[in-house]
Amino acid sequence: MNAIGNVTGITANLVTVRTQGAVAQNEICYLQLGPYRLMGEVIKVRGDRAFVQVFESTRGLKTGNPVRFTGNMLEVHLGPGMLNKKYDGLQNDLDKIDELFLERGVYTPALDEEDEWEFTPLVKTGMEVAAGDWLGEIPEHSISHKVMAPFELKGHWRVDYVVPKGKYKLEDTLIMLKNQDGEERPVGMAQKWPIKRPLTAYRHKLRPGKVLQTGIRAIDSMSPMAEGGTGFIPGPFGSGKTILQHSLSQNARTDVIIFAACGERANEIVGLLKEFEELEDPRTGHKLMERLVLICNTSNMPVAAREASVYTAMTIAEYYRLMGLRVLLLADSTSRWAQAMREMSNRLEELPGPDAYPMDLTATIANYYARAGRVELRNHQHGSVTFIGTVSPAGGNLKEPVTEATKKAARCYYALSQQRADRKRYPAIEPVESYSKYLEYPEVTDYLNEHLTANWTKLLEKARDLLLRGREAAEQINILGDDGVPIAYHETYWKAEMLDFVILQQDAFDDIDKFTPLDRQQYMLERVMKVCDRSFKFSNFEEVRQFFQQAINLFRQMNYSSFKGEAFQRFEQQLDQHLAPKEPVS
Repeated sequence: MNAIGNVTGITANLVTVRTQGAVAQNEICYLQLGPYRLMGEVIKVRGDRAFVQVFESTRGLKTGNPVRFTGNMLEVHLGPGMLNKKYDGLQNDLDKIDELFLERGVYTPALDEEDEWEFTPLVKTGMEVAAGDWLGEIPEHSISHKVMAPFELKGHWRVDYVVPKGKYKLEDTLIMLKNQDGEERPVGMAQKWPIKRPLTAYRHKLRPGKVLQTGIRAIDSMSPMAEGGTGFIPGPFGSGKTILQHSLSQNARTDVIIFAACGERANEIVGLLKEFEELEDPRTGHKLMERLVLICNTSNMPVAAREASVYTAMTIAEYYRLMGLRVLLLADSTSRWAQAMREMSNRLEELPGPDAYPMDLTATIANYYARAGRVELRNHQHGSVTFIGTVSPAGGNLKEPVTEATKKAARCYYALSQQRADRKRYPAIEPVESYSKYLEYPEVTDYLNEHLTANWTKLLEKARDLLLRGREAAEQINILGDDGVPIAYHETYWKAEMLDFVILQQDAFDDIDKFTPLDRQQYMLERVMKVCDRSFKFSNFEEVRQFFQQAINLFRQMNYSSFKGEAFQRFEQQLDQHLAPKEPVS
């Protein structure tokens, strides 16, 4: 029998409950407030007292109110029908809420139980299966949704019965499994899983070795992301995080996108919902929402719901990974999640860390990032979860605790620069400060050298060195003036500017320039670096500026033209003619 209790203390959405019976960490309970049942989660147990974070407003709650514990952790309902859905952090379907505002104690089903789905079995009677094995498939938009053996199964089970191909509802029994002890387990299309426990029904996790193609040159060319890798995007307000996330969602070569809006302002989330509904998927020609799941949690919701939203998103991503799919998980922003942890830690009167964040902030963030990755399934198929979070440091301070803690967990760092954003250089990823630790992986460098060109990583190092020397030259020019430095300084500066304008800057609203395939990135970067490797003879700094501005303009026209098309070749020919009179210095 599940435990019960009564409220003995209330501090905002942290409620102390005196319990009768055994209560477990992370157990879900319901607090009775008149006609409302408020959901909460046990975050700390001390003797017969349980500290509960409530996912709803606790206004009106009093000491003595009854509490009932469920014996279960916070779970998500996994099955067909999640794509093209908008959920809150507790996986309530927002489209099913009739009221203008979210009412307390109102919970809607995550999946439509009355919908029928075309089921095709992948197993036969007598076959042995284990947790996570594919038992059947259901077509859903552009993916094949796999019906899997329950994730909590222990050992091997035998298929005792399987229904024929046809249309069935969510809760219909499709397959009956039986183990050696004669225990039977019915299997339907959907199952539940606690969000705080990673889904590990796979053979083993693989070391990243394949580059995820995002189509964004500042990422793919300079700081590539590995498939199943982790990264984060810190940046101040107005630096272009939202457009960058839209570009990643629309163009990254993945099968499913999970977007967690964690603690953002309500008007931003409303705009996000409208914008994502209008985005087209360049791969299928349909709406992008058909392969996207939105987890929405506004800043005026109780802080506990922010923590739930990021874990809900990760669990859904892991679920699709077990289908052998490539999943991209975006979270905006993990700073709001960290702030929620700080508030709960302060209310629990725990020992504070830097800036009053919890002492275990770094470990919590690292454990969450560790759930991403590329895995090999039992059937030797592969799936991946690539996680990219955004961090919104107050005042753009990249030395604050959340950014520093995330740096230790994430392998890619894409720092957005306020200076670049003010100069309208988008995406505003600072090329010198940003990095990808995957370039240190032999598997990734071998992949790049094999699929692009030999010594590709050395070319990237050369480009990064040019950008650094260009920044140093710009500083000298600003200090001493145009006439106060040698012409070679101006040449170095403008070569770095050419690399910046042609490779790093990209138009997210242009049909061609918004996505650049890897082969085109290779061609353009090699083309630019060949120009940068040349030495030219100039008589004054004004001649340097005019020469490189014209070259930059022709390069950019190439970026806006179809690769190696008629217009592309015409601009390339004009570029060659422009460069020809400037003979290299002997």
